[in-house]
Amino acid sequence: MSTRTLRGRFQWTVVVPILALVLLVATWSNHEHPVILSAIGAALVGAVLAAVHHAEVVAHKVGEPFGSLILAVAVTVIEVGLILMLMSSGGDAASTYARDTVFAAVMITFNGIVGLSLLVGASKHHLVSFNASGTGSALATVVALAGVTLVLPSFTTSAEGGAYTAFQLGFAAVASLLLYGAFVFTQTVRHRDFFLPVSSDKYGRMTGLLDEDGDSHADPPPAKEAWFSLGLLVVALVSVVFLAKMLSPTIESGVKAAGLPYTVVGVVIALLVLAPESIAAVRNALRNRVQTSLNLAYGSAMASIGLTIPTIAVAMIWMDGPLTLGLEPTQMVLLAVSVVVAMLSITPGRAKTLQGVVHLVLLAAFLVVSVQP
Repeated sequence: MSTRTLRGRFQWTVVVPILALVLLVATWSNHEHPVILSAIGAALVGAVLAAVHHAEVVAHKVGEPFGSLILAVAVTVIEVGLILMLMSSGGDAASTYARDTVFAAVMITFNGIVGLSLLVGASKHHLVSFNASGTGSALATVVALAGVTLVLPSFTTSAEGGAYTAFQLGFAAVASLLLYGAFVFTQTVRHRDFFLPVSSDKYGRMTGLLDEDGDSHADPPPAKEAWFSLGLLVVALVSVVFLAKMLSPTIESGVKAAGLPYTVVGVVIALLVLAPESIAAVRNALRNRVQTSLNLAYGSAMASIGLTIPTIAVAMIWMDGPLTLGLEPTQMVLLAVSVVVAMLSITPGRAKTLQGVVHLVLLAAFLVVSVQP
């Protein structure tokens, strides 16, 4: 497939980020009218989709597992921007936005993206295979990150209400960066083969590595195309962050008017930023590249914690008010069950549709208790 064909097919991804940026500049000082807010919402969704597409183009150029890493970092930049914008706008639950959004991202990746990938992949290919060593190390890193940043604050006594002291928050930020950096080094340098798509026999047993491009992939784009997408990716990310700032009061008002808990705001943010990545994971699962799907899922969960918490920690130097990170008991139960199920799904190195269904039921349980605690 030629570059011209790709550009023709995805021409909207060139137009949408530019239009979103123009709309941002034009409506920044006056955006209270419902028609303008609707346009902002549409532009926000379009910019998110365009951002992930351009991240995929750049990812296709650099190959796996770098591609999954770029996509995860791009999505996390969007997430961090949305959290900071919502926290800066104040509100009754500003102190818990970071916790609720990060936890929602973990649950959606653990159970939503993983569940969909296993269900779709196994439904089409009977059994799907992946490298349990690579995926298991990713899961272990996410569990350690979640334990330090989301679980431990609920049990410390130096600060009240599930918060860390300044010293403890600084430690959590440094530990998060250390864990994330160690995993990235393992994934991209030390043991890169553990994170490449694998081939399997008719029983789903791993037999070797797939070609990085895959038969169903287009040829990697030339450098000029990749740089072009990188530039549009930056434009799209800037647009997403500031459009979300303009739309945040409407999101909060809608949640309040519906009589829903403020934790739903975090769920909405996580669903918004992870929806395109979920699509990318499902596409890879359909091509029997579940390893790439799992790289996307656990890489996003890892980046959501490992990059978001340090950024929020630094931002708290200038922001007023407490930062509540400790999970509620119900949230901890859901996290613990999700971790156990993930371990059981990953250990064999292959999965069938049942595992996908189990993960999706846990996602549904998370959504139910978020709407009605």
